[in-house]
This record gives sequence, structure tokens and C-alpha cells, in this order.
Amino acid sequence: MRKPTGLRAAVVAALLGLAAVVAGPVGSVRADGPAPAQTVGDITGFAADGPVYRLHAGRAEARVSFVTDRTFRVELAPDGTFSDPTGKDIVLPQGAPPATHWRDAGDAYELSTSQVTLKAFKAPLRFELRRADGSLVWSEAKGLSWDDKTTTQTLARGADEQFYGAGMQNGRGNTSHRGHTVEVGVDYHWDDGGHPNSVPFYLSSAGYGVFRNTYAPNTYAFEQPVTTRAKERRFDAYYFAGPSAKDVIGQYTSLTGKPFLPPVYGLEIGDSDCYLHNANRGERHTLDSLQIADGYVQHDLPNGWMLVNDGYGCGYENVAETSKGLGERKMKLGLWTEDGIGKLADQVKAGQRVAKLDVAWVGDGYKFALDGCKDAYRGIEDNSDARGFTWAPESWSGAQRCGVQWSGDQSGTWDYIRWQIPTYAGATLSGLAYTTGDVDGIFGGSAKTYVRDLEWKSFLPAMMTMDGWAASDKQPYRRGEPYTSISRKYLKLKESLLPYMYSYAAEATRTGVGPVRPLSLEYPDDPKAATDAAKYEFLTGQDFLVAPVYKDSDTRDGIYLPKGTWVDYWSGRTYQGPATVDGYSAPLDTLPLFVKAGAAVPMWPGIRSYQDRTAHSPLAWDIYPQGRSSFTLYEDDGVTRAHRDGHSATQQVRVTAPRSGGGDVRIDVGASRGSFRGKQTARPYRFTVHTGDAPRGVALDGRALKRLPSAGAFEVAREGWFHDPGDRAGVVRIKTASRPTDRAFGLKLTGASAVGGRTPGAAVTVTSPGGQEVTKGAATTVRTAVTAGTRTAHGVSVSLSAPEGWTVSAPVRHARIAAGTTRHDALTLTAPEDARSADPVTVTATVRYRSAGAPRTAVHRFEVRPVPPAPSGDTWASDLEWLSEANGYGPAERDRSNGESGASDGHRLTLAGKTYDKGIGTHADSDVEFFAGGRCTSFTADAGIDDEIADYGEAAFSVEADGKVLWTSPKLTGKSAPVAVDVPLGGARHVRLKVTDTDGKKSGDHGDWAGARFHCSG
Repeated sequence: MRKPTGLRAAVVAALLGLAAVVAGPVGSVRADGPAPAQTVGDITGFAADGPVYRLHAGRAEARVSFVTDRTFRVELAPDGTFSDPTGKDIVLPQGAPPATHWRDAGDAYELSTSQVTLKAFKAPLRFELRRADGSLVWSEAKGLSWDDKTTTQTLARGADEQFYGAGMQNGRGNTSHRGHTVEVGVDYHWDDGGHPNSVPFYLSSAGYGVFRNTYAPNTYAFEQPVTTRAKERRFDAYYFAGPSAKDVIGQYTSLTGKPFLPPVYGLEIGDSDCYLHNANRGERHTLDSLQIADGYVQHDLPNGWMLVNDGYGCGYENVAETSKGLGERKMKLGLWTEDGIGKLADQVKAGQRVAKLDVAWVGDGYKFALDGCKDAYRGIEDNSDARGFTWAPESWSGAQRCGVQWSGDQSGTWDYIRWQIPTYAGATLSGLAYTTGDVDGIFGGSAKTYVRDLEWKSFLPAMMTMDGWAASDKQPYRRGEPYTSISRKYLKLKESLLPYMYSYAAEATRTGVGPVRPLSLEYPDDPKAATDAAKYEFLTGQDFLVAPVYKDSDTRDGIYLPKGTWVDYWSGRTYQGPATVDGYSAPLDTLPLFVKAGAAVPMWPGIRSYQDRTAHSPLAWDIYPQGRSSFTLYEDDGVTRAHRDGHSATQQVRVTAPRSGGGDVRIDVGASRGSFRGKQTARPYRFTVHTGDAPRGVALDGRALKRLPSAGAFEVAREGWFHDPGDRAGVVRIKTASRPTDRAFGLKLTGASAVGGRTPGAAVTVTSPGGQEVTKGAATTVRTAVTAGTRTAHGVSVSLSAPEGWTVSAPVRHARIAAGTTRHDALTLTAPEDARSADPVTVTATVRYRSAGAPRTAVHRFEVRPVPPAPSGDTWASDLEWLSEANGYGPAERDRSNGESGASDGHRLTLAGKTYDKGIGTHADSDVEFFAGGRCTSFTADAGIDDEIADYGEAAFSVEADGKVLWTSPKLTGKSAPVAVDVPLGGARHVRLKVTDTDGKKSGDHGDWAGARFHCSG
């Protein structure tokens, strides 16, 4: 079997050696062994030269240079000779230095700007930073120290001080590093605990940040005291003092570069694979990529760009023709720089617009990785009118100004989803605005992990799917239904939110703060935001809170909502934070997603590609009124660099509404200010206003708009409004005719309300247990619970809706449900006999009622699973329907040994010379799930490695029931005698047969469940 990591492992080993040479410690090592550690001594000399100050301490010398009134640099040369290995690579040219002054305070020299004072204590030399008001920022617990290989700064840690940053820290970063040690340096470890795309910068909740200006690896131990160490015999750090983390990130990125503004297609999903001489997929050619592009179009799936040579040893051909074909399908061409960027100019002239880098072929070490990013970015811009757009798996400080940071070769598992959530949100705290990983990894994966991963990554700015490394390709249409439709739902939502995301991308170029944010960044005073309570969620912009599902489950627990009112994006239900939500119903097609009340979200409705937009396309605003709020839309041509010369526009929407309950809602749409090529001079507008209740009227610039009687009438009307009580707890839809973009206008919803309706708390809630099993072909009871809010609900109707082919019972009706009480109902649901058991199904419970004088609707979406009737008597396992099946190579086989990639291509089952007519042939790692329905008493089989493997397989077998391991075999090889399996099942409902690799060599793990049989009652 193919082992795709072998070449990469060799490359990594070589690179680590090269990196040690290039980025190793500065200075020499004593021939007679390491020198003892030293700490800087007393100041023996002082000199001032404008914004630069020199402090001598014997042979050592420190140098302080002020960059701005809140940014300064401290250097220490133990031997008195300063060096700067980074040169002009990372730190950009800065403006004129600030006015500074100094004074001798007796025990210290005080070096000051209008904003900060750096105290240099004399005996011994030790630094301390204070603000202009005298408050402490940081203080060294002892002076700078060094040995032959490292320099260390030691800082006192504040009682409640929290620490963030250090770049991409896999599995960490969006919560505090306090009490932990983080490594900063390229390690080619792309799993949990690794640190690809490291950045030698950290920030503190005490109001400061530190950037070590070096290519050397760093170690930051945020203990008491804090010790930060770089593997070089020089000290060079920039310090930033600011009132907030955002301000500190802004100062750091002013020094090292603001994040670049991607082209708009760079915010769409991308696809990558090898299409020339692909050893894993057979003979192919670069133009074959157009067939994959056609798959996206035919399945109505967005896709912005394609890397067509992404694979070791993969070349490319027909670049111009391929680029033209992709362009006709509204996609851009990308290429992987396997063999460097020497041909980039010709490639770009032929149509390349995306460059994905690999350190192995760009160069060796940190400097060359950064140089590669900058050179590829510049190469695109020097040879076209496009913006530079690169991806890199390993980078350093400064790479934020030229590329997307990608977290490397990972697998499609629930664990990977879990630890990637804090990884990307945390990287924002180091000025990395665009970080991401492949959808469902490049290895392994499943239909469920694919869509769950795609759902939340649709709320990252950049995303990509990579093919050719796993048993199944990773395009979003590969798994069939319902998975293709789920992928379509989220990719189209990502498309519709492009103006929102693009506005935040433009903000990142000004502030350094990326769109994806940990809660601690927006809620620094929330004591839970920096803790594990918020570890597995993040914000996209300020308005969307995303809480991904990272387990094989249809519910999500532990969703922390910070202060404010939060609205469930799918149901309209409101929550008041701070609060923790447990038991959130999240069927496979539902990403837990909340919107902050007050949000005004710009959208492009109904598109598959940004290129679907025309001069007459509408701009839609999704508005959640509460108090006073606003959003500024940023627009430019989306592709060229003209925006750098001022060719762009902004348009602000301001919303004025009650803080709670009833009242008028006013929406003021400002004039679009600025111009660019292709700007809409006029456009229609659409608004979705989440008020709950219907207003008495809607006026446009004082002119009453017509209330339309239905959703259908609204769609065909040129102007007007419609209240839909059944959509997300009640929304008002408004549309205008085309209006000049250079003129402001206003909408007024008279007698409307803030989110939650005119009577907050009047809404009912409906719940139903998730994970219910519905017997195919038989009516199955489904239970619901309806709870009235602060007002009695009248005329209550409870109904179910399910996919086509499913049958639901008639609605249950109640004349009234008293305020604060709950009614439990039993409805029935029948799955069709041909329903696929492996596929979860989403069912919706809908409650229609009147409360507080208005018609209302509440919905609850939950997951059910169709199951076959329970077996009876003695039944062969290979004759039963399998609820799910995962296999290490190809499919698991019925009554045959494991074959190749097709079904039924194995051989007759044989163990120790004995052949079996019945059984299951698998390849580790394997997992086959059965429905026993509580009627089976035991399971029997003979387990072993099939004779066709001879003596080189090794695996272990296990039987699980309802989540508990009932039996495990010893390690078995091709030489082992078969093991008799006789496991009591104890009335289990679900049974799983697993075969697990035990030696890391999966090439011969053909595990047979020979003669596998369930023994059941009835």
C-alpha cells in the first residue's frame, strides 16, 4: 500500500539540519565546553544620542532605540558588538522617531517619550516600563542573562496577567498561555502540540507585547517569573505598550507589516490535487483538472481557484490553456512551487494567480521561507495586475503581509477538528489574519468529519480542500447525498457573506487584527473568555460566534456566550449572555452559530461565485436591531491592486432601535463614498430585519412602502415589505428599487421592536431528544416538549416535517399552554424502507401559536437515524445491513477477504487453511457497525489475519457494544492461530466490530471475522 509520508519525512529531516545551520545561535562555542550563564552587571557607562541610548555594563552593552512614542527596541551585545541577522527582512522602514528625553533619577536612568518611561536601573542593569501616568507595564525580575547559546529575559508575572501569541500553536492559542511553555520555531510537527507558522511575538493582558527580532528558535515559559529565551548569543526585542490587545497587535504589525488584502477569490474555497502523472490516481494530465472544475459547476458548488500540481513529483503542462478553461468556469489557476519559483514569471503571464509554497523547495530555514513568501507574492504582482496570493505551511514574522498560513498535512478525524478550533483563532493574536487547514485533512476522513469540518471552516477567511492522498478524494461532492447538499449550504453561505468577510479583511490591512478572533480579544474583561470555557469556539468579526461540533454527536455542550444578547442564526431563539448553553441540538447539517444583537451584516444573496455579481445585483443587509449599532461596508474591484491608490469605497449602515421590547427601528444607509472601476452606480437593496413582531408600517425616506401579502408576492415585487412569522421567530423583509449608491436613504419600521419581539420572553421553546432511532417501514414515536414563555400560548399546533419519502403524523393541538409550563407530546415518524442507515436525517418540530397578541412560530431541528428492524434468530453478520462501515483500504467485504478499492473484489476467506463461506473481510483500521436492537444475546466468530497475507500483517480485534469494549484479542499476525470469539452482548442496541493496526505497518492487516454470526431472540 502507498505510504505518502516517506518523501516528506526525508525532506523534513534534511531541512531540520539545514535550518540548524542557517538559523542556529549567533556567536561561537568555547572549545573547552559551554560557558556558565551570566547576568548583566552594573551600568558602567551611559550615552544619549537622540532617540538612541547606550548603556555599558562592563564588556556588555545595551542599546535602547525608540521607534514611536509607545514602541521601542532593546538590544544587548554580551561582547559589546551588535549584530542583526534579520536585517531588513522583517522590520519595515518606520517613520521619524519620536521626541524623547532622559534624566538621571539616582538609582536609574529614565528614558521617556510622551507616553512611556523605560527605567534602566543601575546596579545591576535591569529594565522596567511604566506609562506616562506612572502605572507599571512590566518589570524585569532580574537583568538580561546569556550563555554561549541563548539569551534570556526574566519578567515578573502579574497576579492576573494573561499571555497570548507565539504564532500558530496547534491546539492552543485562543486561551491564555499563563502557566504553560510554548515553543517558537519551525518543527514540521503538524499535529496537536506542534507549532507551524511560529511567530516570535507575544502579548500580555497587562497592556504590552514583545517581538524578538530574530530567526532563532524561542521558548517562552509563562510561569512565575516569566522567562523568554532565544537560541542565540544576542538579545534583540521590540516592545509595544498599548491600552488593548488590538492596539498592541496594531503596533506589532505596523513594525513587521500589516496583513495583505487577498483578492476576493482568495476568500472562496480552493481545490488542489496532482493532475500530471499521479501515481495515486493513475495517468492524468493537467487539463483533466477542468473535469473536476466541471464537477463543482454541475453540483452548484462554489470554488474560487484550483492548484493543479499539488503533489510530490507532480509537474504541469498546458498552463495557459488550463488557466483559460478554469476562467471559463469562474476559477483561477494556482500552482505549487515544488521546484522553486524560478519559472514564476512565465507561469503568471500564462494565468497563474495562486502560489502555494513548500519550504523544502523554496529554500532552507526561516529566512528562506519568508523570502519565498515575499518573492512569490511579488512575482505575481510583477507579472500581472493581480494581487499577490500565496499559501505556506511554515513561515515567520512578516509572512502575514504576503500569504495565508496553512497548518500542514493533517488527517480527517474528530480530534483534528477539535484542536484546530483554538489554533486558527489564536493565531490572530500574533497578527496572522489568514490561517487555515485542509477541509477534512489530506489523510483519512469520512463523510461526517468532512461536512462538520467544512461547516466551521466556511467561517474562516481562507479554506482549501486537498485531494489525492486519502482513499477518497476530498471535493465536496464526492460523498453523495445528504453530504453534498450540506456542503453546498455552507459554501453558498460563505459566498453570500463575502462582503462581510471582505470588509473585515480590509480592516485587517489597517489594524493588523484578522477576521477570526478568540473571545478574549473582543471580551478582555470577561473572566471566562481566556479559559477553557471558550476554547472550542471563536468569533468571525464581532458579530458571529461559531461553536463547531468536534465529536460524532448531534448535540453540542459547553457553548459559552459572553455578555450581550445572542440570536441563534437558524431558529431566531435569543439567549442572554453571559451564559453557557448545553444540549444544543446540532444535526449533521447544523453548525452552532449565533449572531450578536445589534449586528448589521452585508450580504450578496444567491451567488455561486463572486463573478455572478452584475451591475444590477442587490446588496442585502441582515439586521438584528438592538440599541445603536453600525457597520461599514468596504468595496473595491476585488482583484487588482488599484485599491492601494485609493480606488475603493465605503458605505455605512446605522441602526437605531430599542434596547429591548417594542419601538421604532430606523435604518440609515449612508452614501457610498469613493470610487473604483466596476463600482455599482445604482443598486437595489434588500433587508432582513429580525424584529419578531410585525411593524405597523415601513417607510422609505418618509414614503410608505406597500405591505405584501405573501413571500411569493414579495419576491416578484419591485418594492415593498413582508412579515414572515415562520422565519427564524419572525422577520421583516424589505426591498427597494434600484437606488443611486452616492445618495443616502433611510428606512423606518414604525411600531417594530428589538430582537426578541415587543414582549421579550413571550416566545415558546420546543425541544426533542436528538439521536432518536426510527425503524424503517414502521411508525416510531418521537417525543417533543413545548414550554411557554412569560406569556400563555394560545392555539398551539405542534407538527413534524421530514425529508421526502418520510411520513409524519398529524399535528398535535392544544388550546393553550400556560405561561412557564411545559406540554409533552408524542408524534410518529416513519422512515422509508429503503432509507440509508448510515445517513443521519434532520427533522424539524414546528410550533405555531399566538402569544402576547401576535402569531408566532418556533422551530427545533433535531437528528434521527433510520435503522433496520432488529435481527431475530441466528443471523450471519454479512447478511445484515451495516449501519456504518469504515475500512483501511477499499470497502469491507461480505463473505470475502479484503480486496482492492472496489466492492466484492476479494478472495474466499481463509484462516489457518480453513475456508469459510460466510464472514467479513476487512483491512485495519476497520470499524463495522450493526443494529442489534437489544434482541441479541451473543456474537461468535473466528478472528485472524487472512492466509493470503502470509506472515507480515499485525492487528488486534475488538467487539464494542453501545460504546463499551466487551472483548479484545491479543495482537495477531499471519502466523497466529485464529482466535475463537464468543462475546455476550447483554441486550446491546449497537455492536461494532473493529480491527486495529498494532505496529504502524498497515500493508498486510487483512483482518477476517470468519463465520461471524449474531445469536438473537425471536
